[in-house]
Amino acid sequence: MSVFEAGMLICFGISWPFAIWRVWRAKNVKGVSIIFSGLVFLGYISGMLHKYFYSMDWVFLLYFYNAALVFTHMVLYFIYSRRARAC
Repeated sequence: MSVFEAGMLICFGISWPFAIWRVWRAKNVKGVSIIFSGLVFLGYISGMLHKYFYSMDWVFLLYFYNAALVFTHMVLYFIYSRRARAC
């Protein structure tokens, strides 16, 4: 376990709820990149797989938490982008 890895994931874990809140409150995805979110999500999945197969520790939970937040952000993107196209 690296304290720096945990610190990075904690900072990201604090930041993602703000991005989710902004999209949910505005109900607008202008300026949101689904490709960026998808790549970040894949990065968290890769981190989880590494922890699972090579060095399982509590940091796995931070990866899982962050992946869940990014997934939520992506779901909101698809919901609100579909609504914008329907108008």
